[in-house]
Amino acid sequence: MDTCRQFVFHDSLTEDPPYKRFSLLGAEVDAVTPTCVMEFVGAKVVAGERAIVANHNLHSLYLFQKRADMRAFYAKADLIEIDSTPMIAWGRLMGLPVSRQHRVTYLDYREDFWARAQVNGWRVYHIGGEAAHNDRSKAAILNRYPDVHLDLHTGFFDIGGAENEALLADLAAKKPDVLLVGMGMPRQETWILANLDRLPDCVILPVGAAFDYEAGVIYTPPRWTGRLGIEWLVRFLHEPKRLFERYFVEPWHLIPQALNDVSRRLVPIDF
Repeated sequence: MDTCRQFVFHDSLTEDPPYKRFSLLGAEVDAVTPTCVMEFVGAKVVAGERAIVANHNLHSLYLFQKRADMRAFYAKADLIEIDSTPMIAWGRLMGLPVSRQHRVTYLDYREDFWARAQVNGWRVYHIGGEAAHNDRSKAAILNRYPDVHLDLHTGFFDIGGAENEALLADLAAKKPDVLLVGMGMPRQETWILANLDRLPDCVILPVGAAFDYEAGVIYTPPRWTGRLGIEWLVRFLHEPKRLFERYFVEPWHLIPQALNDVSRRLVPIDF
Protein backbone atom coordinates (compact mmCIF):
# COMPACT_ATOMS: atom_id res chain seq x y z
CA MET A 1 0.00 0.00 0.00
CA ASP A 2 1.20 3.49 -0.86
CA THR A 3 1.90 5.44 2.32
CA CYS A 4 2.52 8.82 0.71
CA ARG A 5 1.55 11.65 3.01
CA GLN A 6 -0.62 14.47 1.71
CA PHE A 7 1.41 17.27 0.18
CA VAL A 8 1.20 20.58 2.03
CA PHE A 9 3.27 23.50 0.82
CA HIS A 10 4.93 26.01 3.12
CA ASP A 11 6.52 29.40 2.59
CA SER A 12 9.49 28.52 4.74
CA LEU A 13 12.27 26.56 3.08
CA THR A 14 13.12 25.13 6.49
CA GLU A 15 9.96 23.03 6.57
CA ASP A 16 10.54 19.34 5.99
CA PRO A 17 9.03 18.13 2.68
CA PRO A 18 6.69 15.11 2.78
CA TYR A 19 9.33 12.94 1.11
CA LYS A 20 13.01 12.14 1.57
CA ARG A 21 15.62 13.82 -0.64
CA PHE A 22 19.12 12.40 -0.73
CA SER A 23 22.20 12.14 -2.91
CA LEU A 24 22.60 9.07 -5.10
CA LEU A 25 25.31 8.56 -7.73
CA GLY A 26 26.25 12.21 -7.66
CA ALA A 27 22.78 13.76 -7.92
CA GLU A 28 19.83 14.64 -5.70
CA VAL A 29 16.69 12.47 -5.90
CA ASP A 30 13.44 12.09 -3.96
CA ALA A 31 12.00 8.92 -2.46
CA VAL A 32 8.51 9.19 -3.94
CA THR A 33 6.05 6.68 -5.34
CA PRO A 34 3.89 7.17 -8.44
CA THR A 35 0.94 8.04 -6.19
CA CYS A 36 3.05 10.61 -4.32
CA VAL A 37 3.94 12.24 -7.62
CA MET A 38 0.30 12.43 -8.67
CA GLU A 39 -0.64 13.96 -5.31
CA PHE A 40 2.16 16.50 -5.76
CA VAL A 41 0.89 17.37 -9.25
CA GLY A 42 -2.69 17.69 -8.03
CA ALA A 43 -1.76 19.92 -5.11
CA LYS A 44 0.29 22.22 -7.32
CA VAL A 45 -2.53 22.47 -9.87
CA VAL A 46 -5.01 23.41 -7.13
CA ALA A 47 -2.56 26.01 -5.79
CA GLY A 48 -2.00 27.42 -9.28
CA GLU A 49 1.75 27.18 -8.80
CA ARG A 50 4.49 26.38 -11.26
CA ALA A 51 6.55 23.28 -10.50
CA ILE A 52 8.98 21.02 -12.29
CA VAL A 53 8.74 17.27 -11.75
CA ALA A 54 12.03 15.89 -13.10
CA ASN A 55 13.37 12.35 -13.15
CA HIS A 56 16.73 10.65 -13.01
CA ASN A 57 17.94 7.44 -14.59
CA LEU A 58 21.45 6.26 -15.48
CA HIS A 59 21.35 8.15 -18.78
CA SER A 60 20.38 11.43 -17.12
CA LEU A 61 23.06 10.92 -14.45
CA TYR A 62 25.63 10.59 -17.23
CA LEU A 63 24.35 13.79 -18.87
CA PHE A 64 24.23 15.48 -15.46
CA GLN A 65 27.97 14.91 -15.02
CA LYS A 66 28.80 16.05 -18.56
CA ARG A 67 26.56 19.10 -19.07
CA ALA A 68 26.23 22.28 -17.03
CA ASP A 69 22.79 23.01 -18.50
CA MET A 70 21.48 19.68 -17.20
CA ARG A 71 22.83 20.47 -13.73
CA ALA A 72 21.12 23.86 -13.93
CA PHE A 73 17.84 22.22 -14.92
CA TYR A 74 17.84 19.80 -11.99
CA ALA A 75 18.67 22.65 -9.64
CA LYS A 76 15.33 24.16 -10.66
CA ALA A 77 13.34 20.94 -10.13
CA ASP A 78 10.83 20.79 -7.27
CA LEU A 79 10.56 17.00 -7.30
CA ILE A 80 13.01 14.49 -8.78
CA GLU A 81 11.71 10.98 -9.38
CA ILE A 82 13.90 7.89 -9.60
CA ASP A 83 13.13 6.34 -12.99
CA SER A 84 15.62 3.51 -12.78
CA THR A 85 15.55 0.06 -11.20
CA PRO A 86 19.39 -0.09 -11.07
CA MET A 87 19.39 3.20 -9.14
CA ILE A 88 16.86 1.75 -6.69
CA ALA A 89 18.99 -1.38 -6.26
CA TRP A 90 22.13 0.72 -5.70
CA GLY A 91 20.31 2.95 -3.23
CA ARG A 92 19.16 -0.06 -1.24
CA LEU A 93 22.70 -1.42 -1.23
CA MET A 94 23.85 1.94 0.15
CA GLY A 95 21.27 1.72 2.94
CA LEU A 96 19.01 4.48 1.59
CA PRO A 97 15.24 4.49 2.26
CA VAL A 98 14.09 3.28 -1.17
CA SER A 99 12.34 0.22 -2.54
CA ARG A 100 10.77 -0.89 -5.82
CA GLN A 101 7.71 1.20 -5.03
CA HIS A 102 9.86 4.32 -5.42
CA ARG A 103 10.57 3.67 -9.07
CA VAL A 104 8.51 6.21 -11.05
CA THR A 105 8.00 6.43 -14.79
CA TYR A 106 5.20 7.64 -17.06
CA LEU A 107 4.08 4.12 -17.93
CA ASP A 108 3.56 3.40 -14.23
CA TYR A 109 1.45 6.45 -13.44
CA ARG A 110 -0.21 7.23 -16.77
CA GLU A 111 -3.63 5.72 -16.02
CA ASP A 112 -3.76 7.47 -12.65
CA PHE A 113 -2.65 10.72 -14.29
CA TRP A 114 -5.26 10.68 -17.04
CA ALA A 115 -7.99 9.60 -14.64
CA ARG A 116 -7.17 12.55 -12.37
CA ALA A 117 -6.94 14.88 -15.36
CA GLN A 118 -10.40 13.84 -16.49
CA VAL A 119 -12.07 13.99 -13.07
CA ASN A 120 -10.47 17.31 -12.11
CA GLY A 121 -10.74 18.96 -15.50
CA TRP A 122 -7.01 19.56 -15.89
CA ARG A 123 -5.94 21.28 -19.10
CA VAL A 124 -3.03 19.18 -20.37
CA TYR A 125 -0.61 20.26 -23.11
CA HIS A 126 1.95 17.87 -24.58
CA ILE A 127 5.00 18.94 -26.59
CA GLY A 128 6.74 16.07 -28.34
CA GLY A 129 6.58 13.31 -30.88
CA GLU A 130 6.20 13.53 -34.62
CA ALA A 131 3.25 15.47 -36.01
CA ALA A 132 2.20 12.35 -37.94
CA HIS A 133 1.86 10.37 -34.71
CA ASN A 134 0.17 12.96 -32.51
CA ASP A 135 -3.37 12.22 -33.70
CA ARG A 136 -2.86 8.54 -32.85
CA SER A 137 -1.50 9.44 -29.41
CA LYS A 138 -4.44 11.70 -28.65
CA ALA A 139 -6.95 9.17 -29.94
CA ALA A 140 -5.46 6.43 -27.75
CA ILE A 141 -5.77 8.62 -24.64
CA LEU A 142 -9.26 9.91 -25.44
CA ASN A 143 -10.40 6.37 -26.11
CA ARG A 144 -9.68 5.62 -22.45
CA TYR A 145 -10.53 9.06 -21.03
CA PRO A 146 -12.93 10.79 -23.46
CA ASP A 147 -13.41 13.94 -21.39
CA VAL A 148 -9.73 14.83 -21.05
CA HIS A 149 -8.75 18.31 -22.26
CA LEU A 150 -5.59 17.70 -24.30
CA ASP A 151 -3.62 19.92 -26.68
CA LEU A 152 -0.64 18.66 -28.66
CA HIS A 153 2.39 20.16 -30.39
CA THR A 154 5.07 18.29 -32.27
CA GLY A 155 8.50 18.05 -30.68
CA PHE A 156 10.22 18.65 -34.02
CA PHE A 157 10.53 22.40 -34.33
CA ASP A 158 13.14 25.17 -34.26
CA ILE A 159 13.59 25.70 -30.53
CA GLY A 160 15.42 28.97 -31.06
CA GLY A 161 13.32 30.68 -33.68
CA ALA A 162 9.85 31.70 -34.82
CA GLU A 163 8.34 28.27 -34.23
CA ASN A 164 9.34 28.43 -30.59
CA GLU A 165 7.85 31.90 -30.26
CA ALA A 166 4.57 30.65 -31.74
CA LEU A 167 4.54 27.72 -29.31
CA LEU A 168 5.13 29.98 -26.32
CA ALA A 169 2.29 32.23 -27.49
CA ASP A 170 -0.02 29.22 -27.78
CA LEU A 171 0.92 28.08 -24.29
CA ALA A 172 0.20 31.54 -22.93
CA ALA A 173 -3.21 31.46 -24.60
CA LYS A 174 -4.13 27.89 -23.61
CA LYS A 175 -2.91 28.24 -19.99
CA PRO A 176 -2.44 24.51 -19.32
CA ASP A 177 -2.52 23.13 -15.80
CA VAL A 178 0.00 20.44 -16.74
CA LEU A 179 2.68 20.66 -19.42
CA LEU A 180 4.20 17.37 -20.60
CA VAL A 181 7.45 17.81 -22.53
CA GLY A 182 8.47 14.70 -24.45
CA MET A 183 11.44 15.54 -26.64
CA GLY A 184 14.01 13.15 -25.19
CA MET A 185 17.03 13.89 -23.01
CA PRO A 186 18.63 16.38 -22.91
CA ARG A 187 16.56 18.40 -25.42
CA GLN A 188 13.42 18.47 -23.29
CA GLU A 189 15.24 19.55 -20.14
CA THR A 190 17.25 22.26 -21.87
CA TRP A 191 14.11 23.57 -23.61
CA ILE A 192 12.29 23.80 -20.26
CA LEU A 193 15.27 25.56 -18.68
CA ALA A 194 15.65 28.04 -21.54
CA ASN A 195 11.95 28.95 -21.60
CA LEU A 196 11.01 28.56 -17.94
CA ASP A 197 10.46 32.25 -17.25
CA ARG A 198 8.01 32.44 -20.16
CA LEU A 199 6.00 29.31 -19.39
CA PRO A 200 2.58 29.59 -17.72
CA ASP A 201 2.12 28.69 -14.06
CA CYS A 202 1.63 24.95 -14.45
CA VAL A 203 3.19 21.64 -13.48
CA ILE A 204 5.93 20.71 -15.96
CA LEU A 205 6.98 17.10 -16.48
CA PRO A 206 9.65 15.92 -18.94
CA VAL A 207 8.26 12.58 -20.17
CA GLY A 208 10.54 11.43 -22.99
CA ALA A 209 8.86 9.10 -25.47
CA ALA A 210 5.62 8.84 -23.49
CA PHE A 211 3.36 9.73 -26.39
CA ASP A 212 5.23 7.45 -28.78
CA TYR A 213 4.10 4.66 -26.48
CA GLU A 214 0.56 6.01 -26.63
CA ALA A 215 0.73 6.06 -30.44
CA GLY A 216 2.08 2.51 -30.51
CA VAL A 217 5.18 3.45 -32.51
CA ILE A 218 7.56 2.25 -29.76
CA TYR A 219 7.33 -1.14 -28.09
CA THR A 220 5.85 -0.88 -24.61
CA PRO A 221 7.34 -3.43 -22.18
CA PRO A 222 4.82 -5.15 -19.89
CA ARG A 223 4.73 -3.46 -16.49
CA TRP A 224 5.78 -6.71 -14.76
CA THR A 225 9.20 -6.36 -16.40
CA GLY A 226 9.74 -3.17 -14.41
CA ARG A 227 8.70 -4.86 -11.17
CA LEU A 228 11.21 -7.63 -11.86
CA GLY A 229 13.95 -5.15 -12.75
CA ILE A 230 14.40 -6.39 -16.34
CA GLU A 231 12.57 -3.67 -18.26
CA TRP A 232 15.89 -2.25 -19.46
CA LEU A 233 16.82 -5.64 -20.93
CA VAL A 234 13.49 -5.97 -22.75
CA ARG A 235 13.93 -2.49 -24.19
CA PHE A 236 17.48 -3.30 -25.28
CA LEU A 237 16.39 -6.48 -27.05
CA HIS A 238 13.89 -4.43 -29.06
CA GLU A 239 16.24 -1.50 -29.80
CA PRO A 240 19.82 -2.77 -29.41
CA LYS A 241 21.46 -0.25 -31.76
CA ARG A 242 19.95 2.81 -30.08
CA LEU A 243 20.34 1.62 -26.51
CA PHE A 244 23.68 -0.20 -26.49
CA GLU A 245 25.79 2.84 -25.55
CA ARG A 246 23.22 4.06 -23.03
CA TYR A 247 23.02 0.74 -21.19
CA PHE A 248 26.52 -0.68 -21.58
CA VAL A 249 28.89 2.29 -21.97
CA GLU A 250 27.51 5.33 -20.14
CA PRO A 251 27.11 3.64 -16.71
CA TRP A 252 30.88 3.13 -16.50
CA HIS A 253 31.29 6.90 -16.35
CA LEU A 254 29.45 6.84 -13.01
CA ILE A 255 32.09 4.78 -11.22
CA PRO A 256 33.55 7.85 -9.41
CA GLN A 257 30.09 8.75 -8.12
CA ALA A 258 29.46 5.15 -7.03
CA LEU A 259 32.75 5.12 -5.14
CA ASN A 260 31.78 8.36 -3.46
CA ASP A 261 28.50 6.77 -2.36
CA VAL A 262 30.44 3.87 -0.89
CA SER A 263 32.73 6.21 1.03
CA ARG A 264 29.74 8.14 2.40
CA ARG A 265 28.11 4.83 3.36
CA LEU A 266 30.82 4.44 5.95
CA VAL A 267 29.41 7.51 7.69
CA PRO A 268 26.01 7.02 9.38
CA ILE A 269 23.17 8.83 7.54
CA ASP A 270 20.40 10.26 9.71
CA PHE A 271 17.01 10.07 8.04
